[in-house]
Amino acid sequence: MTRVLIPSGALGLGYDRTALERGIASAPDIIAIDGGSTDSGPSYLGRGVSKYSRASTKIEWAGLIEARRTAGVPLVIGTAGTCGADDAVDWLVEITEEILAETGQAAKIAVLKSGQTAARVADAFSTGRITPLHPAPEIDADVIASCSNIVALAGAEQIAAALETGADIVIAGRTTDTAIIAALPLMRGAHAGAAWHGAKIGECGALCATNPQSGVILVDFDADGFTVTPLADGAHATPHTVSAHMLYENSDPFILYEPGGHLDVTQAEYRALDDTRVRVTGSEWVPSDRYTVKLEGARRAGYQSVLLTLLRDRHYVEHADAWCADILAKCRAKAEARLGLAAEDFDLELRIIGRSATLGALENRANGAVELGVLGIVTAQTRQAVDEIAKMLNPYLLHHPLTAAEEQPTFAFPFSPAEVERGEVYEFCLNHVMELTDPMEAFRLEVRQFG
Repeated sequence: MTRVLIPSGALGLGYDRTALERGIASAPDIIAIDGGSTDSGPSYLGRGVSKYSRASTKIEWAGLIEARRTAGVPLVIGTAGTCGADDAVDWLVEITEEILAETGQAAKIAVLKSGQTAARVADAFSTGRITPLHPAPEIDADVIASCSNIVALAGAEQIAAALETGADIVIAGRTTDTAIIAALPLMRGAHAGAAWHGAKIGECGALCATNPQSGVILVDFDADGFTVTPLADGAHATPHTVSAHMLYENSDPFILYEPGGHLDVTQAEYRALDDTRVRVTGSEWVPSDRYTVKLEGARRAGYQSVLLTLLRDRHYVEHADAWCADILAKCRAKAEARLGLAAEDFDLELRIIGRSATLGALENRANGAVELGVLGIVTAQTRQAVDEIAKMLNPYLLHHPLTAAEEQPTFAFPFSPAEVERGEVYEFCLNHVMELTDPMEAFRLEVRQFG
């Protein structure tokens, strides 16, 4: 049996320390935690930075390093620094060495990097080794070269290579969420379908149980299946909570693709062992005839500023769509005329907050809002253009009347200045898989001894 202790869905989200102590006392074979995802958009990958507070990350990571020392087992993190870019990995390595120095610990650290050069990816593209995933944008050599960061998602094989070094701590760049959990059970001969299925269920910690914010769970893997045990007070796994997690971030609740194959849970059986634990059997791993890794890439999309104004006058709240449409038409025309810009040189949006800002035309609910926020978003290729257009938009959002016959209104800006610079903004531009002849050919593994 292989016992994996998962403290939380991601480093930076917090975890129940009492539950973590219970996990350590249960003699795990490894402690595994995810470091991030693409959930918060392309900026973190584009810039190669973490979305989480450094102070929070350091405190939580220090607690896990201490847990690792107490348990005497490896500690592994995937997608370090939210995005898994090389700079984000270096950021967490630096934090790790600070903690070790401050606590007087020595540790062997394996650093697995997932960053890809544009030249490597362009070569793979030109030789037909890159395949688009749906929906994927059209790419060419210029798109690839424009990426500020490209990462490949490591699988279990790359994590296994890092663990085989005998490292106390493994800090990995971008990985699949499941790889850091599945690797050791697979290395020890656990049922492959169970290893991948249990890793999928455990990827977000206690999200597969009641009291999902508590974080800490154990997953036990063996030759036939796996068992999930949440460790916090009030946390219970049930066949429903466990099976439902296959729906999480997955287009097919029965199939999950990973490097080297896919997981099929069509025949999986979920059985409650008691009011806390669930046993799962029947999952199958189907190897593929080629080994591929998913690519993620982000590039600069321009610069951006935002403005926010508040509408409370009932007349304007009820006619917000017409008001916004008139402002957009007038401000776009002014920007084109006064700045010499073509329509495609910039983007101007007004989103009505509190009514349809999320779904836009797809919104199917109606409300009788008393107050609406109107968010202006200005995007262009230069800071100067963004600044100019935002300042042209400003007076419209402050005083624009719904019709020419009405008195001039005044709306509320919550900030002064109203224009809030967001600086460079990024966009995802790769959603493809790259074929490898060897799982390690696109990854770099370095082992260092600290202390």
